[in-house]
Amino acid sequence: MARTPRDKPPGEGVSDVAGFVFRPDPGPPSPRAKAAPRSQKAAPSQPAVPAQDTKAHQSAHRARLRTRFEQGGAAAMPDYELLELLLFRIVPRQDVKPLAKALLARFGDLAAVLGAAPARIAEVPGAGPAVALELRVTQAVLERAAQSQAKRRPIISSWSALLDYVRLALAHADTEQFRVLFLDRKNQLIADELMGKGSVDHAPVYPREIVRRALELAASAVILVHNHPSGDPKPSAADLAVTREIVAAAKPLGIDVHDHLVVGSHGVASFKSLGLL
Repeated sequence: MARTPRDKPPGEGVSDVAGFVFRPDPGPPSPRAKAAPRSQKAAPSQPAVPAQDTKAHQSAHRARLRTRFEQGGAAAMPDYELLELLLFRIVPRQDVKPLAKALLARFGDLAAVLGAAPARIAEVPGAGPAVALELRVTQAVLERAAQSQAKRRPIISSWSALLDYVRLALAHADTEQFRVLFLDRKNQLIADELMGKGSVDHAPVYPREIVRRALELAASAVILVHNHPSGDPKPSAADLAVTREIVAAAKPLGIDVHDHLVVGSHGVASFKSLGLL
């Protein structure tokens, strides 16, 4: 059946007998069809700080910190500023205050920052391999200085210097280490040697190796030292067992075990002071 004009779908238009086509009024334009309003002018951006002004500010800041240190020493400065002074040498042309604060926030204090493993230092944004190496060198210098202080007098009469040394060397190590301090007949330090290194909660120790090394060094006594990365220096059952084994191996050869120190970030425990030796 042919369609009448009424049957035509909307939008196609209707033709009259003369052939003119009448198209429906499209009506008002839809919101989408409206012309987009003219974009407003963007607010003028703030002028960039010239690079030379930033460099001048950083240079003045570094000069102020150095002057404060020269005049008042470390006591006049918070930890992050002391760390900034150290970082100045490694990062010569940047603001290192954010990095100093980030390192302290990650590790807790200056001792922990210096004692942290290079791999962990490098995890902090902005602290690349150069920063990790410089901090490790600083830690090594401090350890050597503390070791020299401990060597000046017999260990027994300079116990506080010994405790300072073992805390500095081991309190913030992230893996367990077993060290032995070999002493001569005057109880002076002959050598400090690493005899075992392991995981976060175990370091292999071989009593016969310790005794053999003591004989090679002509040591008459030893002090055992190991750390607990957990921070708690309380001796464990395994610590007690290995100490007894070393004492049993050393005694027949005339080698005394003066003490066994357990070092943690929370302190140092002495087997002798605890009545365990």
